[in-house]
Amino acid sequence: MPGVGIVHLGLGAFFRAHCAPYIAEAMAARGGDWRVAGVSLRRPDTRDALAPQGFRYHAVERGADGDMPFEINVLSDVLVAPEDSGAVIRAMAEPAIRLVTMTITEKGYCRDPATGALDRANPDIAHDIENPSRPRSAPGCLVAAFARRRALGLRPFTTLSCDNLPDNGAQTRAVTLALARETDPGLAGWIEAEARFPSTMVDRIVPATTPDDIASLERDHGIADAAPVFHEPFRQWVIEDDFVDGARPAFEAAGAMMVADVAPFEAMKLRCLNGAHTALACLGLLAGHETIADTVADPPFTAYVRALWRSEIIPAVTPPPSVNLDAYTDALLARFANPAIRHRTAQIATDTSQKLPQRLLATLAENRAAGRPCEALALAVAAWFRLIDGTDDLGRPVTLDDPLLDRLKALSDGAPDPTGKVAALLSLTEVFPPPLARDAALRECLAREYEALRDHGARARAGRFST
Repeated sequence: MPGVGIVHLGLGAFFRAHCAPYIAEAMAARGGDWRVAGVSLRRPDTRDALAPQGFRYHAVERGADGDMPFEINVLSDVLVAPEDSGAVIRAMAEPAIRLVTMTITEKGYCRDPATGALDRANPDIAHDIENPSRPRSAPGCLVAAFARRRALGLRPFTTLSCDNLPDNGAQTRAVTLALARETDPGLAGWIEAEARFPSTMVDRIVPATTPDDIASLERDHGIADAAPVFHEPFRQWVIEDDFVDGARPAFEAAGAMMVADVAPFEAMKLRCLNGAHTALACLGLLAGHETIADTVADPPFTAYVRALWRSEIIPAVTPPPSVNLDAYTDALLARFANPAIRHRTAQIATDTSQKLPQRLLATLAENRAAGRPCEALALAVAAWFRLIDGTDDLGRPVTLDDPLLDRLKALSDGAPDPTGKVAALLSLTEVFPPPLARDAALRECLAREYEALRDHGARARAGRFST
């Protein structure tokens, strides 16, 4: 069996449904020692589910013709960082490891969302500065592994971020170098000169696996699997072709696009797909819709997202060569509407404070500067503000999963009226850039939308885009 050449940090459903199949297909087509040692950064659940089945699992494609399961056998082991961070660092420092991939979500980079700089006040980063050999954060793991490799006289690995961050390679490089400089400027110089951090764009809708999904896989296909993943048929992976010593799997043999510049693909996807996803999740959750498919099946929200794309997002996107953005967003709507993909609005609304700057606020800022419409974008932001109140339009409790929730609630609950709530929330500089927060016309617009959402509900506010 081929050997291990990759360590993956953040072994969630997305990596196992998107990146791992690409790696498996690349090895099947061109060979190479590119099996994966996975790392769970928080909990042992994934390891405990996968270990009894030899780390094999099924990726199940859900489309119009039903479920199609594929066995994935590229994982060799799963380490759990809180149990033994030293084992993780030793694995990353093995000579055979030439690539470290990451799906750690936006908050895993320990950045200030507004500035992109390393958040030195983050408790994990503060710990890693004081205890560099026993890291808790993903950037800390990278720095510790680079330090060990340098001490052993080994070449650095390539670090490949697969998260939805703009310019994710440069962002990863920046936080890694900033953390390294805190403890060893010489190491930082070595990383800067020798390591590589290519950018990527990943695209596949992967809802959370439910107990019913696991039961249906066994009932309908006779497959007993404690840790399957389910995904839509579509997939895309665009990768900047810049690897240490050129060492990488033959991703292109599996259909990935190897390019010199990921930025146009990344901006298109972040704004058109992820931006619309977050907008629909906030509005749909407020309206009581459980999934994105349920939300876009409701005509006012279909009209809303079409208007959002046509009037506010597409004008702020420069498409990659040969891509028609109208056709691209039509295809996105069809993907969103896939009834087999139960992508929960609450799941997508998780960590919105970390997602908002790159998914919606950058587009909003550009449109404000250019004098373009912003009403649909403002409605999405106001819907998030309403969700912070803790109830949906039906009066049912809603609990957001967000690292800033306590601060958000305190700011909102401490204000007497919609204008005060909006002003208080806009003051959160980790989310809102000061120029947006100072924009009086935008503040007034957000306050109007917040009040209208409170009084009339998300469905009615989205419905006004039908005309």
